[in-house]
Amino acid sequence: MAEAGILDNDERIELLDGRIVTMSPIGSPHFAAVNRLNRLFGRVHGVPALVSVQNPVRLNNDSEPEPDVALLRPRDDFYAERLPSADDVLLLVEVADTSLDSDRADKLPLYAHCGVPEVWIAAVEGEAREEGFLETYRGPSPNGEYEDCRRHRRGDTLTPGAFPGTTVSVDDVLGAP
Repeated sequence: MAEAGILDNDERIELLDGRIVTMSPIGSPHFAAVNRLNRLFGRVHGVPALVSVQNPVRLNNDSEPEPDVALLRPRDDFYAERLPSADDVLLLVEVADTSLDSDRADKLPLYAHCGVPEVWIAAVEGEAREEGFLETYRGPSPNGEYEDCRRHRRGDTLTPGAFPGTTVSVDDVLGAP
């Protein structure tokens, strides 16, 4: 659509269930959290994954969201021949500074329905309306729900399901309070 002049090349949009959805502008808290996640996952040694930042994942013919961070199965071509699919995803992370409700209502059911094994939503302070938290969702079902949903607060640590030897601190994701 950008090539046809319908959309501006610089417009921040996603395709979700056949709908073109305008993405929120990236604010400083969001920007910082994405950078922290990129550094955090980039430093984890022995984790066989490609860290993809704000790039599309083709879930089906009607959905091509752009999660903030995706840990993908490595490929020799670095996904040059095709976009990653749900089968390639090990973990998706959405950072919410203005998008918490839509991430939960629109993206999370889509991710579950398409079989994304694990999703994190990192709610930075402004969006969380409190001190910030990180929610984890595991065990996707075709009905669009996750069987295991947990909220983690500052001081907590967690382990990504695909990387049992890796521990992540919520404080390292959210930054200093």
